[in-house]
Amino acid sequence: MPSSIARRAALTATVLAGPVAWVSAAAWGLPTALGAHRRRLRPVVSRSAQFSGGKFHNRMPTPALSPANTRDGLLRQWHEERHVGLPGGPIPLTQAEIPADAAELAVTWFGHASALLEVDGQRVLVDPVWGHRVSPSPVFGPTRLHEPPMPVEDLPQVDAVLISHDHYDHLDLPTVRALLSTQTAPFVVPLGIGEHLRKWHVPEDRIVELDWDDSHTVGGLTLTCTEARHFSGRYFHRDTTLWASWAITGPRHRVFFGGDTGYTPAFAGIGARLGPFDLTLLPIGAYNDAWHAIHMDPEEAVRAHGDLGGQVLLPIHWATFNLAFHRWAEPVQRLLAAVTRTGAQVVVPQPGERIDVLDPPPLHDWWSSVGSAAELADPGGDGGVGTSVLVRTATRLLRVWS
Repeated sequence: MPSSIARRAALTATVLAGPVAWVSAAAWGLPTALGAHRRRLRPVVSRSAQFSGGKFHNRMPTPALSPANTRDGLLRQWHEERHVGLPGGPIPLTQAEIPADAAELAVTWFGHASALLEVDGQRVLVDPVWGHRVSPSPVFGPTRLHEPPMPVEDLPQVDAVLISHDHYDHLDLPTVRALLSTQTAPFVVPLGIGEHLRKWHVPEDRIVELDWDDSHTVGGLTLTCTEARHFSGRYFHRDTTLWASWAITGPRHRVFFGGDTGYTPAFAGIGARLGPFDLTLLPIGAYNDAWHAIHMDPEEAVRAHGDLGGQVLLPIHWATFNLAFHRWAEPVQRLLAAVTRTGAQVVVPQPGERIDVLDPPPLHDWWSSVGSAAELADPGGDGGVGTSVLVRTATRLLRVWS
């Protein structure tokens, strides 16, 4: 009998070894990646007019997610349609030749919302994400659909690093760590995100935290933290840090960086106060009816561009991560159909391509040949996300930390 019990115990241990190892790997480094706890955030954020009842709020009513019955539908959609957003082939990359001296007005797009701006001879890096997976875990969460067009270590020295909000596809711990050793510029961020950076050992003299409508000057540039319509949170607790868009104003040129936002009438006010803008970078991807209030669709991006008094529009927040259920190329296709009706000027660089905004190149369709993998989807794959069962297991484990 004892030997039988021992054999059963050994068999049980063998069966459990795989899942336990997976959960351990999934949870590795999570407390650090999650950022600052809300108890640390409260003294910093409570002074903001946008903060009340323990969290930040948009200035207009904004549901972050629809009711529970819709969430159930989203889970089924995620399971059944997660492959729709994958590209049909390799995404072409370009490695830009970035000049030693920053130009009057240029932009290098690295994919998603990451870009290097050159404005009146200075450089600003926005929402830099070089990590492989936009998730707190090295095991589950969306993975990159293309490699970074250039190593983060090869970036020229920048004058500021701007962050729009603390979601993983906009604030990336591995990239922050890399920039700590390769750059000397300050991180200019919305209120609360500085606490994440402090936890990650960013020096105090490299952290500038701003509320909406506050500004910070770097050299000849004024960086103004402007309103956005979104939410924040790095896993359990939402809206504990502020989200924002940014106006970058130089002596001669102006750029608007939307980060990640739903459409808001506030864009018209921003355009009136701080515009018109020579260049706007506006999100066009990861839209869905269930979260229309917090993610713009391509047509809304064109409308926002007009509200802001934009001259040239560069679409961001598409192509690099599979975050929604639309086809991979659909955002840019819808965008171009919309600008045909309005006459707005659009540039659509390949990831890694540098655009001289004062002399933009003719529009080149590089996305149609990539297409969508929806028709070729493998029901057995995970779409770069990880299975829901394993995610739930890791979530239960993490609740101990929170």
